[in-house]
Amino acid sequence: MRRSSRILSTAPPEALFVVSALSQYIGAAIAVTVFDEVEPQTVAWFRVIGAAIALLAISPGFHRGWTKRDLIGAGVFGTATALMNLFFYLGIARIDLGKSVAIEFLGPIAVAAAMTRSARNGFALVLAVIGVVTLGGVEIGDNTLGVVFILISSAMWAAYIVFGSKVAQVRSGVAGLGVGLAIGSIVIAPAGAPWSGPVWVSPTLLLLCCATGVFSNAIGYGIDQYVLRRIPIRRFSVLLATLPVTAVFVGWLLLGQTPSGLDLLGIGLVLIGVAVQERDEIVAVPEPS
Repeated sequence: MRRSSRILSTAPPEALFVVSALSQYIGAAIAVTVFDEVEPQTVAWFRVIGAAIALLAISPGFHRGWTKRDLIGAGVFGTATALMNLFFYLGIARIDLGKSVAIEFLGPIAVAAAMTRSARNGFALVLAVIGVVTLGGVEIGDNTLGVVFILISSAMWAAYIVFGSKVAQVRSGVAGLGVGLAIGSIVIAPAGAPWSGPVWVSPTLLLLCCATGVFSNAIGYGIDQYVLRRIPIRRFSVLLATLPVTAVFVGWLLLGQTPSGLDLLGIGLVLIGVAVQERDEIVAVPEPS
């Protein structure tokens, strides 16, 4: 555990983002494969539960040292994250994974825009926006409801960034994320629990649903917590532009959702935008005791 913490505290944020993104969308691809047997909102609920259990299992003493303010902050963060997961799964049940993430990225873009202070960062953000809009060029048509779900998820993603940064500074390791997700799982239980019957009687479905939480939340969001301690919210938000790119790749590789030439153009613009942004000084984070 100490070695893992050391790596997460010193590795380049871009490299950590690649690992986080791959893990998140491998989890999403697993989720899509079980949507025919389990309702998306139920898979999202198990995703949050599975992640909370995994994170708290590797956080000894997670229940100690909490103030009322800390718990409220973790609860707001966990609720925003759980709602983001819930509406994201409702969206990707209707729209391709890559396009869904591109539309969802409007939330991080709004946060990055609010934090941008220089011409170079503004240029990087514009390139990322153009790339994301290109990737997200989905025809509304019969997907109106799916787009609405993704837009709600987008707003929750913005809240995830802002509140996640605060939780990351309060607690070392991933205990804050684990406690937050435990609270979030309770909040979205009315949406996920009523259709959970098939999961409880099938070890395979239970394993797959919980695996989405381990890959997408425990690993993906756990890495985010370390990155949020080291770089400003603005840079974090722009780096998130790599996620639509990764989602397109995973959707093509695992789900057969082949990207078009326009999609590849969008990917290129996003990568250029990430590359040209200003680099802030990276702060080494002390290992948790």
